[in-house]
Amino acid sequence: MIWVTWRQHRAQILVTAGLLALLGVLLLVSALEANAYVAEHAPPGCPGTAVTCGDVAAALGQRYEAVYSVFGWLPLVAPALIGAFWGAPLLGREYERGTHRLAWTQSVSVGRWLAVKLSILGGAVVAGGLLLSLMVSLWRPVFRTDSAFGNIGVFNMVGVLPAAWWLYACALGVAAGALFRRTLPAMAVVVAGVAVTMFALFRLSDHYAEPVRAELTGTVVLPDQDARLVRAAWVEPSGGEVADPAGSGCPRRMDTGQSSRNAEAWQACLFGKGYRYAVYYHPPSRFWRFQWTEAAILTLASVAVGGLAVRRTLRRPG
Repeated sequence: MIWVTWRQHRAQILVTAGLLALLGVLLLVSALEANAYVAEHAPPGCPGTAVTCGDVAAALGQRYEAVYSVFGWLPLVAPALIGAFWGAPLLGREYERGTHRLAWTQSVSVGRWLAVKLSILGGAVVAGGLLLSLMVSLWRPVFRTDSAFGNIGVFNMVGVLPAAWWLYACALGVAAGALFRRTLPAMAVVVAGVAVTMFALFRLSDHYAEPVRAELTGTVVLPDQDARLVRAAWVEPSGGEVADPAGSGCPRRMDTGQSSRNAEAWQACLFGKGYRYAVYYHPPSRFWRFQWTEAAILTLASVAVGGLAVRRTLRRPG
């Protein structure tokens, strides 16, 4: 069965390995060149908060815009492709071509056929996801000092989450193939399912832990730019929280072209009258707590949809 699995799925395995190798070369070359650029152009004290450091960071963003664009789509595209081209054809193609009638009437039972294929392919996609995470972690934009927590796209590409997403997408594809018994509909379900799940977990992630509350004075911006903001509110001098301090007596103008200056003046007026700004957020120190929580959710979902696929296949093998 191991040899049969390799023969039937070597195209997906080799293509995925080739794409990972190309991506690795792209990230490596861009990282080495960016390091050389920073060494040549960055003044002492960078990375940091100085204006000159921001100028170099902006120049890097323009210089590697194409690489960042590829990286920006990977959190959604990579698991969708794994589910569509690894998971969906596993059962969908067998049913479409009718080859299941031959494969499942030999000495190998349907249960063993499923167990071997799901184990090998599941292990392969987990390994591929972890390899991708390692490459991205080593490549991380060389001029960034954040911990990849506040940016959801980066967060989904490091740690253990790439492996969890790839496993979930593959299991979802297998389940869709067992349900529809056609490859193309199963592929469409995987792409839609991954997108919906990613959006749902993004909304759910605020509840992985109780947010930290901080009261700011003189500014509405958290000093840690990598924190995840949950919500914010103004605190009146009496201590009550309000979303919009309409009765504060501070004029709020939104003139075209000067909205930022007007907003700053309005905020300064509020702080001058004793208002404070309450911010509820998750600090970057919760990186691994959120990683393991989301990975556990995706793993349980993978087991659930994979079990559904196995049960349906065993009950209706023909």
